[in-house]
Amino acid sequence: MNITIVTVGKLKEKYLKMGIDEFVKRLGPYAKVNLVEVADEKAPESLSEADMEIVKKKEADRILAKIGADVYVIALAIEGKMKTSEELAEDLESLMTYGRSKVAFVIGGSLGLHGSVMKRADEYLSFSKMTFPHQMMKLILLEQIYRAFRIMKGEPYHK
Repeated sequence: MNITIVTVGKLKEKYLKMGIDEFVKRLGPYAKVNLVEVADEKAPESLSEADMEIVKKKEADRILAKIGADVYVIALAIEGKMKTSEELAEDLESLMTYGRSKVAFVIGGSLGLHGSVMKRADEYLSFSKMTFPHQMMKLILLEQIYRAFRIMKGEPYHK
């Protein structure tokens, strides 16, 4: 399986980079993982609704440019479906079984994802009704993908 994780913004925190690198390494035997960072749009703290849409649209254009037409897209969004680790494992296994071996997870910037990215997505996934920093979400997502592969293979790790 080829898994791409597209995120808005550059990861700066060393402790998150270390965790992300660890899970990418652990995923090596199961999947090819490609981490793609697109530039976040610089904007002042207080924005009008119209300005927020402009910022999200610019970020969306960068995101969509990194996703091929044959890729199954899962957008991380609060309004998405919450799944157990076992359900995520089942869904990934089903995608592989039915020839959808290219999967992209998309994590938006601080303002979220533009409608054009949501429209391109094949499904929406939510980890919680809480809001997490998008950089931290990348680490959490990678850990859950790793956990999903361990579940699929019946290997110890999942508790």
